[in-house]
Amino acid sequence: MTGGTRRRPRAARRSTVAAIALMVGGAGLIAVNTYASASETNETDQSGTTRLAAGAAGSTVDCPEVADSLPELSEKALAGVSDELAAMDTQVTDAYQRLTRMGTAPGAGEKVKGEVLDPLEKSRAESIGRITDSIGKSTGERPSGLDDLAACEVRTAPGGTTGNGSGDAGADGKGSGDKGSGDQGTGGDGGTPPAAGGENGNGPEATDFVDIRTVRPNVNRAPEARSGASRGSFSVDCGVNENKNYNTDNVIVAPGVTNGAHHTHDYVGNQDVNAFSNNDTFAAAGTSCDAKGDKSSYYWPVMRVQDGTQEFDQNNDGGGKEGNVGKILTAKQAEIKYVGSPTSKVVGMPKFLRIITGDAKAFTNGTANANAHFSCTGFEDKVQLTDKYPICPKGSDVVRSFAFQSCWDGQNTDSANHRSHVAFADANGNCAGGFKAIPQLTMRLVYSVPTPVIANGQVKNAYAVDGFPEQLHKPINDHDDFISVMDQNLMNQVVDCLNKGRNCGAGTPPENGNGAGKGDDDGGKGNGESDDKGGQGGNDGKGGNDGKGDNGKGDTGNGGATEAPAKGGTPNGQDEAKGSGSSGDEAVKSGGTAGADAPRTESTVASEAQRAQSGANPDTSASPSAVSRPEGGEDQEPAGSVNPAPQAEGSQGSLAETGSQLWPAAAGALMLCAGLVVLLRSRRHTARR
Repeated sequence: MTGGTRRRPRAARRSTVAAIALMVGGAGLIAVNTYASASETNETDQSGTTRLAAGAAGSTVDCPEVADSLPELSEKALAGVSDELAAMDTQVTDAYQRLTRMGTAPGAGEKVKGEVLDPLEKSRAESIGRITDSIGKSTGERPSGLDDLAACEVRTAPGGTTGNGSGDAGADGKGSGDKGSGDQGTGGDGGTPPAAGGENGNGPEATDFVDIRTVRPNVNRAPEARSGASRGSFSVDCGVNENKNYNTDNVIVAPGVTNGAHHTHDYVGNQDVNAFSNNDTFAAAGTSCDAKGDKSSYYWPVMRVQDGTQEFDQNNDGGGKEGNVGKILTAKQAEIKYVGSPTSKVVGMPKFLRIITGDAKAFTNGTANANAHFSCTGFEDKVQLTDKYPICPKGSDVVRSFAFQSCWDGQNTDSANHRSHVAFADANGNCAGGFKAIPQLTMRLVYSVPTPVIANGQVKNAYAVDGFPEQLHKPINDHDDFISVMDQNLMNQVVDCLNKGRNCGAGTPPENGNGAGKGDDDGGKGNGESDDKGGQGGNDGKGGNDGKGDNGKGDTGNGGATEAPAKGGTPNGQDEAKGSGSSGDEAVKSGGTAGADAPRTESTVASEAQRAQSGANPDTSASPSAVSRPEGGEDQEPAGSVNPAPQAEGSQGSLAETGSQLWPAAAGALMLCAGLVVLLRSRRHTARR
C-alpha cells in the first residue's frame, strides 16, 4: 500500500508538468503567429517606430489625368505643356514615395494630408496654372476646369484589378468595360485592398497572377471580312533589342524631359530615340529592321523577373530608385505586323505619325484607355488577360500582344493627349467621324519567364512590366509606343500588300511554292518585289513565275513557322512529305507541323486584330468563382473538373490563405485547451485521493 500511495503523487506531478508544457507551447504558437502576421505588413525602424511597408495594403496616390482634358494645341504650345505634364508625373512619383515612408501612428491620416496631399496639390496647381497660361497665349482662350484637377487622394484599392470580376470589351475592342459599382474595381464590391508585394514593396502581388489553365476561354471569332476589305498582312523584322538599347525617356509624351517615362523601355527599329530626338534625327538614324526603309520606332516597357538581380539601373531613376527592380528579360520573339481593315481598303500612314496604345496609368486612371493583353503560347486563341499576369504551364511561354488604333483623322501626326488623332474602329470594323482606315500595327512579344510560385498569399519569383512606381506594377498598365518613320516606297508596299490581300514582308513564308514574291489570292504570277527572292503563288497553290523561285505546290499545314519551308512547302510548316516535326523553326526544317510554341500564322494575327477592332471580347479574364481548364493544356485535370484560380488561393482574406496563415494559432489554442483539461483532471484526481 505504501508503494501505491507514493506512485499516485508522482503521476499527478507528471500530469501537471505535461499540462503546463502544453499550455506554454500553445501560447508560444499563438504569439509567434501574431508576430509573424504583423511582420508581413509592417516594418519597424531602429527607433522602434512602426512604418507602412512600401505599397502596404495597395496604398497609392491617385490624381486626375490633366492631359485627357486638354484642347487641341499647336506644336509650339504642346512643347511647353508637355514639360509641365512631365513635371506633374514627377510630383506624383515623389508624393507616392513620401507616402510609403509615412508612419502608422494615431493621426497618420492628418500627417498624410499635411505632408503628402497638400504639398502635391499645391505643386500641381502651379503646374496647371502654367499650362493654362501657355494655352491662353497660344490660342487666345484659357481653358476652364483644369484647376479642379489639382487635388489628389490616397487610395487603398484603386484601379480595376482587385475587384471580383472583369468588365466586358467596349465597342473599341480594348476591353475597357465599366468600372463597376465598387471603388473603381472591376468587381461589384470594389475588391479587397491588396497586401504589399514585389521585391521593392510596390508590386506585383499574388492576386495579380493566375494559372492560365484555370481561366475559361474568352476569345471570340473575328467578324467575317466584307467585300472591299483589306485582308493582307505585312511583317517587319526589327529584332528583339539584342543590343540592349534602353532608356527611361518617352519622346512622345515628354519630349525634352530626361526620365519622362519613370520606367525603362526596350527599343527596336530606330536607333536614335530619346527625350531629345525629333523628326530630323529619326530620319537620319540607323535602324535594327531588316528593311532599311523602315526607321520606325517600336518601343515598350521592359519586363523583369524579380529574382534579386542587381541590374545596371538598380540605383538609377526609372530603375531601382523608382521600384523597377530585377533582371530585365529580353523577348525571345518580337513579331511586328501590319494588318488591314475588315471593312475597307487602307491608306498609308503619314510619316512621323505617333501612336500610343494602352495606358501606363490605367491602375489609377481606370480602364478607358487600357489595352493590355497577356497570354501563354498554346493558349492565345483561347485566353487573353488584361488585369492578370498569366502563370504558364511547363513548356509554354508568356506572351504580350498589342493591337494599335487603326483609324486616323487624316490630318494630324499627334494630339495634345496623344490619342484623339487616332482611334479604334467601331464594333462593325468601321472608322467613324470621317477617320480613315490605316494599316493596323500589331505586336507579339514572347518571353521565357521563370514560373512564379504563390504560397500563403505571397508570390515568389514574380515577374512584371516596368511602370510608374505608384501604379504598383499592375498588368493593366501595359502599353506600347510607335512612331512611323517608313520611307514612302515601303509604306506604298505595305498598303498595296494589305489592299490586295497578300501576306508579305520579312520572314513571310511562301503561301504555296517556294518563291517569296507576292502572288494574288487566286494564284497567278508573283511580282518578285522581295529583293532577290522568287515570285510567290496565290492561295490555289500555283507558284509565281517572275522571281527566281520554283513553282512547287505545297499542302496546307496547321502550325506556325518563321522561315520558308524547302521545296514547295506552305507557310504553316508542312511540306509535301507531311512530316511530324515539333515546333517553330524545327518544324520548318523537318517538314513537320509546328506545335504550340510556334509563332501564329497570318490568319491568327489578323483575326485577333479584327477582334480588337470589332469590339469582341478577347481579353476579359474569368471570375475565379467559375473557371475550368481549356482543352490542350498540359497537366490538366479530367474534363469537367473545376479548379480555383491561383488568385483566389492567394488572395488576402480567402479561405485558403486564412487557413494557411492561422493554423499555427489554431494549433496553439488547441494545445492550450488540452493543457487546461489535463491540469483540471489531475487536480480532481489528486483531490479525490
